[in-house]
Amino acid sequence: MAKDRDLPLVRFGDFTVNPRARTIHKHGVRLKLHGQPFEILLLLLERPGEIVTREELQAKLWPANTFVDFEHSVNTAIKKLRRTLGDSADQQRFVETVPRIGYRFIASVDVAAPPLNPAISVPQVAAENSGVIRTPAHRAWPTWALRFWPILVGLSVILIVSAGAYLVRSRSPNRPQPTSGHVMLSVLPFENLTGDASQDYFSDGLTEEMIAQLGQLNPQRLGVIGRASVMQYRNRQKSLPEIAHDLGIQYVLEGSVRRDSEKVRITAQLIQVTDQKTVWSRQYDRELTSLLVLQQGIAQEIADEIQLVLGEGHRPIAPAPGLAASTTSYDAYDLYLKGRYFLNKRTPQGFQQAIDYFQQAIAKDPRYALAYAGLADSYALTSSYNLDPDEDLIPKARAAALRALQIDENLAEAHTSLALIAEIYDWDWQTAGKEFRRAIDLNPNYPTAHQWYAECLAWQGRFDEALAESERARQLDPLSLIISADRGAILYYSRQYDRAIEQLGTVLDMDSDSVRAHVILIFAYVQKGQFAQALAETEKPHRVDDSPGMWAMKSYVYGRAGQQVQARRALAKFEQLNRHGQLDPAAMHVLVYAGMGDKEKLFNALQQAAQERSNSLTALKVDPAYDPFRTDPRFQALLRRVGLAP
Repeated sequence: MAKDRDLPLVRFGDFTVNPRARTIHKHGVRLKLHGQPFEILLLLLERPGEIVTREELQAKLWPANTFVDFEHSVNTAIKKLRRTLGDSADQQRFVETVPRIGYRFIASVDVAAPPLNPAISVPQVAAENSGVIRTPAHRAWPTWALRFWPILVGLSVILIVSAGAYLVRSRSPNRPQPTSGHVMLSVLPFENLTGDASQDYFSDGLTEEMIAQLGQLNPQRLGVIGRASVMQYRNRQKSLPEIAHDLGIQYVLEGSVRRDSEKVRITAQLIQVTDQKTVWSRQYDRELTSLLVLQQGIAQEIADEIQLVLGEGHRPIAPAPGLAASTTSYDAYDLYLKGRYFLNKRTPQGFQQAIDYFQQAIAKDPRYALAYAGLADSYALTSSYNLDPDEDLIPKARAAALRALQIDENLAEAHTSLALIAEIYDWDWQTAGKEFRRAIDLNPNYPTAHQWYAECLAWQGRFDEALAESERARQLDPLSLIISADRGAILYYSRQYDRAIEQLGTVLDMDSDSVRAHVILIFAYVQKGQFAQALAETEKPHRVDDSPGMWAMKSYVYGRAGQQVQARRALAKFEQLNRHGQLDPAAMHVLVYAGMGDKEKLFNALQQAAQERSNSLTALKVDPAYDPFRTDPRFQALLRRVGLAP
């Protein structure tokens, strides 16, 4: 098959296919067709009217070292292709099935002149301005055209080089126009074309690398949407205009990746969403060992395009170090990507797998700063999510964060990790604030730094500042559920219960299993005296018969509702289920006895939690659940102990 960059625009029926940009439009509206279905369409269009056998499809799209169910995969791909074209197996207008042999494209095809060589960053030539060669359905593309394309492309390159400076200065209509405002861009998940779901970590890692690289180009002028939001479009059903509306963006980078044991193919294109014009597109075939350089090269080319978008009057931009920048070892980078993949699952099992992969990455490259930062977050979040003051976890987290900073003192992720440890374990709010601000100065487009800093400010009672930081995190990662849930918590702490309930309801509409949202919603309902609603929420996130945390929550709700018998029964159930100490008993007892109003047991539990340096005490100053006990001198002494006294 001719190289994609040399193929012409192809039209059939109401459809236009651009093989170079790997897009298909109907009446000018871009349709969703990626991966194997799109590759099959290209193979069929290369030889309209001729049979493309199933063996050919398997050899070209599912090579021998790809372990998938070929029959199922090709049938699924053909179904997706037909669904996109409005075709069907019963009434075949475009793709004909030749039983037990293969497929044939049966519609008439128009072939436009080839697009210009994309290796040169120039305005794309509109298809409407190209000559169109009529090709009957039973004929392949003219061989003379294929033979002379290299010459035509070579001439085009000469013309482009001669006119390049003029085009850059004049900003032709096909170029994205400069803007004096703040540009927002989203990197959509790179599609995994290997056919192997176990390789998702690799395509996800490439997505994160592009986010990291582009996010540091020029944070004052270019905002890049964070990972949590873009990953929701992994198997997207929405059009680009819908995604642009959801995320508030003007540009999209999308692409795909296919790899085997030694090589990788990456396609990428930058799209202006207002008119869905492809500003820039490329395909790269490289050895895996050169992947780290390749990723930085992609970011550099995009930087050149974004330079034109941002316009004059500001400093030139160039890629900053990304996820891979602090290692030259591909093996270490690959292990790091696996660690990030499992860390982002935010589950106990995911944390443990992340720790294992980060440690392996460090073994491959002992100076890989980002791997140390990932290891620090894994240890700290294990402690935080389990409400577990494990004496080994936090020292390990601190050591990893400090080692990362020793290697690279300008690593925003490491400063964020150190800030997290300072607030949840050291209760050193001044250091936490300083480290969060340092991280944000280094990378203003890092959503997690804004998110965690907002939480830090809220725990100190600085609600206006907290909500402002939370809003910045939301702008950078607008579909992140944990950022939205944390905003609900800030509203709860600031006694804005109705707004908190509304915010958390929005989160649960998107993810009904969000434990964080359910828990804060329970607290908000209790403060409003809506105990029936609070109890109903305890039933939703998990099966209540095997969740010790939710039995502790039930005990708290029953206690606040004045139903002491039921509260004690729920407490007994919690003790039974938590006999192996999955959750920190002191932290859970604080919750339960606060609900029951048992002061003596509450303060005993609080003292025990303080002795263990439980991170459950970070909200001591602002949590409304403690309001009935604030006048007690013992409570004021605890506030001083955790550094939160007025």
